Amino acid sequence: MSTLKLPIYLDHNATTPCDPGVMEVMLPYFTEQFGNAASRSHSFGWQAEEAVDYAREQVARLIGAEPKEIIFTSGATEGDNLAIKGVYEMYAAKGNHIITCVTEHKAVLDTCRHIEKLGGAVTYLPVNKEGLIDLQQLEAAITPRTILIAIMYANNETGAIQPVKAIGAIAKKHNVLFFTDATQAVGKIPVDVIKDGIDLLTCSAHKMYGPKGVGALYVRRKNPRVRLTAQLDGGGHEKGMRSGTLNVPGIVGFGKAADICRQQMQEEGERMSRLRDKLENALLQLGDTYVNGSRSSRLPHVTNISFNFVNGDGLMMGLNKDIALSSGAACTSASMEPSYVLKALGVEDELAHSSLRFSIGRYTTEEQVDFVIAKVKGVVEQLRAMRPIG
Repeated sequence: MSTLKLPIYLDHNATTPCDPGVMEVMLPYFTEQFGNAASRSHSFGWQAEEAVDYAREQVARLIGAEPKEIIFTSGATEGDNLAIKGVYEMYAAKGNHIITCVTEHKAVLDTCRHIEKLGGAVTYLPVNKEGLIDLQQLEAAITPRTILIAIMYANNETGAIQPVKAIGAIAKKHNVLFFTDATQAVGKIPVDVIKDGIDLLTCSAHKMYGPKGVGALYVRRKNPRVRLTAQLDGGGHEKGMRSGTLNVPGIVGFGKAADICRQQMQEEGERMSRLRDKLENALLQLGDTYVNGSRSSRLPHVTNISFNFVNGDGLMMGLNKDIALSSGAACTSASMEPSYVLKALGVEDELAHSSLRFSIGRYTTEEQVDFVIAKVKGVVEQLRAMRPIG
C-alpha cells in the first residue's frame, strides 16, 4: 500500500520548504531572544548581534567570502537592485554602461531598464540554444564606459550554468566589476567568489531550505574594494549599505540553511541529479519531447521539457491537482505570454507553452518521481490522442 501524499512538490526553483533544523534554530529568536541586533546597551541586543555575526560567518563560508563582505537583505530582488543601482551611482564618474543578458531574472532586467531611464546604457547579450552567452560577444561589448557586467550564475527556468569563471576573468582583464545573481546556484553547486572572480553576488535563503524574506549581497572588500551607494537610507545598518532593523530570526535560519547546504551539497546533488535524469529520460521516451537549455552545463536538480503536439493549458490542468510545477507560460505571475527565457533560446511559442520545469528537492523521493513519470506520460498521451489530425 503506497503512502504517497499528493500533491507532489516539484517546484523547488520557486521556493523550498524550511529544513526542520533551520526552524529549530530560528524559534528562540522570536520569543526569549527577541532583541534588536542594533541595541548595543543590553544583553538582548548583544545576543541578537552575536547570532547575526555567526550567521554572517556561515553564509560567507558557503561562498568562500569573508564575513565582513556579507550584507543581509530582504532577498535576492533587493540584492540585485542594491548591486546594480549602487554600482551605477557610485561609479558614475567612470562610466554608465552595464552589460547583462536577455535571460536574466526580472529583478535584474527591470533594474537595468530603470538604469536606462536614468540615462544609463545597457547591452543585453543574446544566448545560444543552450541558454549560454558567447564570451567573445561579451568581451566585444565592453567599452571604456563599462562599469558592470551582470550575468546570472544559473538560470531559474532551465538550470543552465553560465561560464562564470571565464566571465570573471574577462571582467578583471578590462577592469570592470562582475556581479552575478547566484540565487539558484548557491547551496546547490560549489560557488567560490574568489576562484570565480566575482565582485558582487546575490543569494536568497528561501531557495536553499531557509526562510523567505531574507537574502544576502556579497560585496568584495579587496582586489578590488567594491563600493556601493546605499538605496535605503536610515540608521546606517549593514556598514551603511542597507539600513533597517535586521530580521534576526530569518538571518539565523539563513545561516543554518547555508551550513546544511555546505555539508550536504555533494551527496544531495548526486542524489537529485540521479532522480532528475530518471525523470527526464523516461519522459523523453514519449517522443516529440525536448529538453530546453544545456544538458551538460546545468544545475543537478532541474530539467525543462517541452512536449510537442500538446496544448499547454490542457497540460497544466491535467497535472496541477497532483503535481506542483512551473509551466513555460512565463514565470512572471499571471501572464500567459510564453516564457521570455525559452523564446531567447529559440523555442517556438507553441513549444514554450507546452513546456514544464521540474525542479527536484531535498525531500523528493524515488516513489514520487515514479508517480510523476506515470502521471505526465498519461496526460501527454491523452492530450495527443485528442488532437485533431491534419
